[in-house]
Amino acid sequence: MANSDIKILVVDDEAEIRKVVCLLLKNKGYSVLEASNGISAIEIVKQDSVDLIIMDIMMPKMSGVEATVSIRKFSMAPVLFLTAKSLVADKEKAYGSGGDDYVVKPFSSAELLMKVESLVRRYTVYKGKERTDGVISLSGGVEVDPEKRIVTKNGEDPNLRDKESAIFFYLLEHRGNTVEPDVIFEAVWGERALASSANNVTVNILGLRKKLEDDPSNPKIIKTVWGKGYQFV
Repeated sequence: MANSDIKILVVDDEAEIRKVVCLLLKNKGYSVLEASNGISAIEIVKQDSVDLIIMDIMMPKMSGVEATVSIRKFSMAPVLFLTAKSLVADKEKAYGSGGDDYVVKPFSSAELLMKVESLVRRYTVYKGKERTDGVISLSGGVEVDPEKRIVTKNGEDPNLRDKESAIFFYLLEHRGNTVEPDVIFEAVWGERALASSANNVTVNILGLRKKLEDDPSNPKIIKTVWGKGYQFV
């Protein structure tokens, strides 16, 4: 499916943010619709078939979370939240409303477009059916339940730390793509990447490999693409 066949709704009460996001999407060939609040977003999704909704959370009259709860009553189009909040409780609330992913403001264009591509690809394959209800089997006895966000190694809990788990599922969501360390850092830590950020990512990747790989020096799950980043195989 060509990008021009993909219709994306951008919902944000700030006109400048809508303008920037819409321009990024149009430059990639996507068809774009706009709404300035949650109430308008609900009406647009009722009247038009969309393949992805990029939804701001903090909006007057109706929040993005409230709008998503309403939209979920009649549409399974994926929702990518834009949020200034990075607390775990806020993220859980966003996911609990039916959201599929989020980016924290201020966000990088590369991170936003990567998440858009991933969600669109997933939705156009399943077209509104349940996304995943089975366990994924990986190399070395590793099994993953993406919906419950549970990872096991030979049937046991590998005791992943919070950042290790977040990196694991972020890369799983972008499986097959090479993701730069700075993009991983900004997505997982919710902060702007600095010169030292890549090292934080590397340390947690090494931790993942020690807990999940049979041979951490020859990883089969998360590989290093030298000079570029990491890839979930």
